[in-house]
Amino acid sequence: MIGEIIQVALAPVFLLVAIGSMLNLLTIRLGRVVDRSRILQERHGETDGMEHDMVVSEIRNIAKRIDCTNRAILLLVLSGLATGLTVVLLFVSSFIEQSLEEALAGTFIVSIGLMMTALIYFLRETREASASLRIPETYLELDRKL
Repeated sequence: MIGEIIQVALAPVFLLVAIGSMLNLLTIRLGRVVDRSRILQERHGETDGMEHDMVVSEIRNIAKRIDCTNRAILLLVLSGLATGLTVVLLFVSSFIEQSLEEALAGTFIVSIGLMMTALIYFLRETREASASLRIPETYLELDRKL
């Protein structure tokens, strides 16, 4: 009986591994963005004119990225907790010999929904990052022949 439950619990456990990997990726990205924001905050008081405007623009972009990343991390942690609850309910249902299928389905659906929402925030963060890294056309000198 326990062996069967462990086999059934493998799918949510693999989901936990995926969530852990995504959390690792997001915390690395968050660390890099925070480091960049510290550099920009130091430069903020030392710049003026157009350079200052560029620093402020990048700080605003970084603030959006930090917000998206933090939201994605929160949602992934909640997803992991819901997945863990799914595994616990699998074992509890076998010991109390009562069907908890609706609760199991509910916690798993919530977990997947939270993970999908986190992925949307991750997508938003990467779009913000790539938008801020676009090279202005003036630097490309597209009207000049090389």
